[in-house]
Amino acid sequence: MTDVHTPEALAEPRTKVRGGWMTLLVLANIALWLGIYAPIQVLLPKQAELLDAADKVAIFSIVSAIGGVVALIANPAVGLLSDRTCSRFGRRHPWTVIGAGVSVLGFVVLAVAPNVVVMTVGWCLVQGGLNGMLAALMSALPDRVPVPQRAMVGGLVGISQMLGTVLGAVVVVVVLDMAGVPTAYLVCAVVVVLGAAAFVLRTPDAPLPAEFRPRTDVAEILRGLFTPLRHADFAWAWSCHFMINLGNALGTLYLLFFLKDAVHYEDPESGLLVMMGLYAAALVVGALVTGHFSDKSGNRKPYVYVSSVVMAIAALILVFWPNWTASLISAPLLGVGFGMYMSVALAILTQVLPEAKDRAKDLGIINIANSLPQVVATTATVGILSLLGGYAGLFTASAVATILAAVLITRVKSVS
Repeated sequence: MTDVHTPEALAEPRTKVRGGWMTLLVLANIALWLGIYAPIQVLLPKQAELLDAADKVAIFSIVSAIGGVVALIANPAVGLLSDRTCSRFGRRHPWTVIGAGVSVLGFVVLAVAPNVVVMTVGWCLVQGGLNGMLAALMSALPDRVPVPQRAMVGGLVGISQMLGTVLGAVVVVVVLDMAGVPTAYLVCAVVVVLGAAAFVLRTPDAPLPAEFRPRTDVAEILRGLFTPLRHADFAWAWSCHFMINLGNALGTLYLLFFLKDAVHYEDPESGLLVMMGLYAAALVVGALVTGHFSDKSGNRKPYVYVSSVVMAIAALILVFWPNWTASLISAPLLGVGFGMYMSVALAILTQVLPEAKDRAKDLGIINIANSLPQVVATTATVGILSLLGGYAGLFTASAVATILAAVLITRVKSVS
């Protein structure tokens, strides 16, 4: 039981969250993921091609990788700072606002970028801002949601990630046709601001009393930054999360180029929208069904095993049949598998967090397993495409990563 003297900000939540709160969290996450993945899926590749068509893959990979490194730093750093924030507005909301503001600046820079250097600066600002916002929003799960409800809410967060991805692709493709790349970036900025504002203005965020602020000795903080990885269950769950996200990144980040250069689809942007639509619909079904049964049974790991196998099959389909029909089969399979995983991922990860006082910092470490795969995927893909069999090698690597995730989750002992 929670000690009566524990402040609300550090107490284990007991009261189930309501539909209105969940809706606002989902909308904020949709806006955030739209801001991340609409550029990754469509705008950055398109901008790279406009700057230098011959080296578009290399430009996209370099810009994405550098931005990913910024994301790796921003996530745990903002999480750590929010754990120590004693503002009367709460611990998390101020950083949601700051993150959204920094990302808006980045979108403006991208919109006017005349070369690769400025494009990189803009994407770094976007990644830094949105990953700081992500650290704050992710903390809402252990801060506000009791354990018996976490698979359902985690599934909704997973769904919001894919809805943001798909809606982002739809919005920017439409805007691209009508007004071009700069306007599409500015639309992303507006959506991020609206999502952040709705959540911050309409939901509570318990303030942390100053006397409960964790110590801020810099040397101690740096030594303890990755302490959670010394906890075996946390480390194994983190590793599984990393491999699943790596498999998903390898399977999705280069779909636009795959459709254009391997499938030779006549309208790759529209083809990507069709694939992502199927992916999203299947992800919603997988996440909702799995979240319901997982919360009902209390079991998490069996769904990770199934999701890993399904995602691997989806990737291998494109290895052996790199055509449009196979793409239409692979997309929903990958979606349902990733949806199943996302519905239990946050439940598993938040159940193995070491300490309440460092929730956001530890979730920032978890979020590295979301961001680092982008860096690994974008830097490795150039070599995979040129040395390991092209897109067949890329999708094989995706399958291997997801199967490894299933092996890693077997090592988690405190979650069934």
